[in-house]
Amino acid sequence: MDGTPVYDIFVIGGGINGCGIARDAVGRGYSVFLAEMNDLASGTSSGSTKLIHGGLRYLEFYEFRLVREALMEREVLWRNAPHIIWPMRFVLPFFAGGPRPAWMLRLGLFLYDHIGGRKLLPATKTLDMRSDPAGKPLKPLFSKAFEYSDGWVNDARLVVLNARDAADRGAIIRTRTKVVAARREGNLWVVTVEDLRDRKTETVRAKLLVNAAGPWVDHVLAKTIGKNDVHNVRLVQGSHIVVRKKFDDPRAYFFQNKDGRIIFAIPYEEEFTLIGTTDRDYSDDPHHVTISEGEIDYLCAAASEYFADPVTRADIVWTYSAVRPLFDDGASKAQEATRDYVLKAEGGEGVAPLVNAFGGKITTYRRLAESMLEKIEGFLGKRGEPWTAKGTLPGGDFPATGYDAEVAKLKTSYPFLETRMARRLVRLYGTRARSLLGLAKSTADLGQDFGADLYEAEVRYLVENEWARTAEDILWRRTKRGLHFDREQTAQLEAFLRRISGPHIAAAE
Repeated sequence: MDGTPVYDIFVIGGGINGCGIARDAVGRGYSVFLAEMNDLASGTSSGSTKLIHGGLRYLEFYEFRLVREALMEREVLWRNAPHIIWPMRFVLPFFAGGPRPAWMLRLGLFLYDHIGGRKLLPATKTLDMRSDPAGKPLKPLFSKAFEYSDGWVNDARLVVLNARDAADRGAIIRTRTKVVAARREGNLWVVTVEDLRDRKTETVRAKLLVNAAGPWVDHVLAKTIGKNDVHNVRLVQGSHIVVRKKFDDPRAYFFQNKDGRIIFAIPYEEEFTLIGTTDRDYSDDPHHVTISEGEIDYLCAAASEYFADPVTRADIVWTYSAVRPLFDDGASKAQEATRDYVLKAEGGEGVAPLVNAFGGKITTYRRLAESMLEKIEGFLGKRGEPWTAKGTLPGGDFPATGYDAEVAKLKTSYPFLETRMARRLVRLYGTRARSLLGLAKSTADLGQDFGADLYEAEVRYLVENEWARTAEDILWRRTKRGLHFDREQTAQLEAFLRRISGPHIAAAE
């Protein structure tokens, strides 16, 4: 091993926490190697409800610190990535005899408005649903509602852009690379990784190991590192359905269910409505999580309590599920388990340190990373100051409220773009859309047209710059064009990826 590099930090896991930690650490001057066994954001981080939010319902469980931190992060993240994060207004209908009295909701929203340092987001207001357009899709029972602010995020792109920025700053990011063993040799970790495409293994040495494996965090401790009696996380399944658009309003809905749980109904990808999430304990392999028949029935029934036009199975165009690795705090119900994160460190003084990340939510990933860096500094010494609060993500270098202006600029530079495609490209890539489009003067210059405004130039950009390897990576995580693709179009994309990348990595997984 003489002559091989020794990295400061080895990160296991390419979800939002792993990529956020890698980005923060390399930006402070640490050398970083990150390994993800599948695609970036292929687990929990692409299966969220796509919200940057304080978590209004967590106030019921007295999670004030978590909610305040999350509320403060909304505008920080919006400024960092205004292409993939933007404000959204939420309509919370209520009625006499509902699950929560109006005074309780108003008190919660008062706290929501005032404990998080809100500057740009508008405050809560009361709606008369008999005259407000938000009442039109709902049953007439709901005559009053509160409207409040939170944010939307393209979760899978948030992960990829953190990874891209980390790599641009010098981190090594390896996808389809599984950590098969990790052992201590004195004050170093010796980590064996296997490239799942060609089955070749290599050994990487690092001073500190970060376990950010999400639902597999306990598995890594037990099977990869060899610790006994591991039980730190509670796996909770959250499932969503996507249906044909149920309403034209740009606002989202917050629905309270009879059982005390809540679901959201959110405008999604222009033509659809996203409904979710469920909360139920999960005990199987997280690789195999899929929505259950019971969850489909639950979401359809819960949404139909509010919408005048019921939500049925026939409306569903797509479903997705993920397993949230919540820190096991002993809560009796899945929906009551804390969404806060917990970091546990061990080692030091001649013993190679290990820091495990348990729990967390996508909204607080940046704060989790800063907390992780405090742990890392305690072992490796301080290298640089916290910086990510003002560090824009790739493509996000325009004002928080400047999305429409950025679209106009892109259309001026590329007059052949239809407005819809220009808006989509800015939403995904921000200012880096220009790198994707290059010197193109017409759509013909973008290469093969796979359908739904997805051209060869974009596919090549994703392969070359964003670790995309399969049709699934591109259609369901990087772009969401899968909602508009048929089997024949998917097959054509797979064939193209085989031509440019090789047959062992192109097929949808």
